[in-house]
Amino acid sequence: MSELVDMAWDPITRIVGSLGIYTKIDFKQRVVAECRSTSSIFRGYSVFMKGKDPRDAHFITSRICGICGDNHATCSCYAQNMAYGVKPPALAEWIVNLGEAAEFMFDHNIFQENLVGVDYCERMVAETNPGVLELADRTAAPHAGEHGFRTVGDIMRSLNPFTGEFYREALQVSRLTREMFCLMEGRHPHPSTLFPGGVGTPASTQLITDYLTRLMRYVEFMKRSVPMHDDLFDFFYTALPGYEHVGERRVLLACWGSFQDPEHCDFRYADMAAWGRRMFVTPGIVVDGKLVTTDLVKINLGIRILLGSSYYDDWEDQEMFVTADPLGNPVDRRHPWNQHTNPRPQKRDLDGRYSWVMSPRWFNGRDYLALDTGGGPLARLWSTALAGTVDFGYVRATGSGVRISLPKTALKGPVEFEWRIPRWSNTLERNRARTYFQAYAAACALHFAERALAEIRAGRTRTWEPYEVPDEGIGCGFSEAVRGALSHHMVIRDGRIANYHPYPPTPWNGSPRDSFGTPGPYEDAVQGQPIFEENGRDDFKGIDIMRTVRSFDPCLPCGVHMYLGGGKKIEVLHSPTQSAGVGVS
Repeated sequence: MSELVDMAWDPITRIVGSLGIYTKIDFKQRVVAECRSTSSIFRGYSVFMKGKDPRDAHFITSRICGICGDNHATCSCYAQNMAYGVKPPALAEWIVNLGEAAEFMFDHNIFQENLVGVDYCERMVAETNPGVLELADRTAAPHAGEHGFRTVGDIMRSLNPFTGEFYREALQVSRLTREMFCLMEGRHPHPSTLFPGGVGTPASTQLITDYLTRLMRYVEFMKRSVPMHDDLFDFFYTALPGYEHVGERRVLLACWGSFQDPEHCDFRYADMAAWGRRMFVTPGIVVDGKLVTTDLVKINLGIRILLGSSYYDDWEDQEMFVTADPLGNPVDRRHPWNQHTNPRPQKRDLDGRYSWVMSPRWFNGRDYLALDTGGGPLARLWSTALAGTVDFGYVRATGSGVRISLPKTALKGPVEFEWRIPRWSNTLERNRARTYFQAYAAACALHFAERALAEIRAGRTRTWEPYEVPDEGIGCGFSEAVRGALSHHMVIRDGRIANYHPYPPTPWNGSPRDSFGTPGPYEDAVQGQPIFEENGRDDFKGIDIMRTVRSFDPCLPCGVHMYLGGGKKIEVLHSPTQSAGVGVS
């Protein structure tokens, strides 16, 4: 006999309290029976972008996010490059790549060690699974010689907020990566030297050297971080048999590719399938473990924006901006080029409309697939591995994994890591991939720095190409934000923006049930997952649910209000580091 209890965590967010998770939990069966993912904030960028000068698009859209604003600026510049028909100089692209690599290294590091890591730290595990902590203290860490922590319990202690050794070291490393980014793009999170047609960064050997000195310290840090996280996540599989089902969902992964290769990328739509495949992170859609496509044109045409459970009116009878792409392919009414944003505020109804997030889906000709980004790194590594095209010395895709070679550093010799395609798309593998992709981004940055230095030494120091804004035009940019697939679609009429729609990873991952009743990835991953927390109903913290949601890298939980069915309210207040204090009323 099931005993369903309503529980909600709202907000779960990095900024402005916009994400809520509403569940029904069966404590007798120890399973999450239902889940709804909600967003309580309307941003409206697609509304007020209309009528703006297209050249301002990247400055405006970088303000979408105070964390990954540079990803939006970069993607917007890609869309503008296409619309204006401009190809930036090679050195400019290497500088952009260096900036984006630094952003990946910064954000993944601080999220993994200072935010997600706290869910696995000694203090959190002691509160939720004391039996697991006892076992961790008795379990030797297999890679202790590489990271310096004798037991898994020692690893957990190193992640304790503000006191843990690794926690504090990660904060220092994050500062280095932020400096690396600012060397390339001026400031963060809103770049001041990034433009369509190139960059305004003065290029010199000193600039690249300043970047490299910081990068090599990060590389040395990664030589400890990767084996440490392998030990931690592998331990959870053995300590809690069945934990592979926490956050597990069907493999439906989306990656839009990252890091352009200026030798191949001209930003022409007609050539997009070809230059997209030459990115240093291969774009792709992975369904049930198989690579469906790496063609950015096909990926673009398959995007559909559905409603269903969202607070918007449909645009079925409104204007179509683009009926065919530049290759003559038909463009659907529900494609971002043709989307209209018609907000309809209303009371939240978990059985009806309950979120400001729309439901992006990818149409494969038969089904509207609720793709997720795996938090970003899982989709990037999986797509790149299966495509098997990336091979530049520091990184090689093998078809079954990705090999990452890091050179000798001050205290450690050269190291090779290999990320292998996992058996599951689940909570632990999303988190594991995040650490491996930090090493991947560092390896890419080494290559980009070498290529930038070669351009400078050859005297090819031009970093910007002039352009003209057309009276009529369309453009699309495809890239990867830290948390995953990012696209910007723009329509220009009379020299002004007529339609503009950015789609970051959160609408994909955090979407509600669509018009066909298909749950979004957060909902799907949480719904049906087992509960391993040792606490009972009255002092339940929901750690397994929180680990799953955070594995997608949504937002920083700065305050959680938890509601327990039957009229009882439990407030769990989290500090920015997620260490909990509990009050019952």
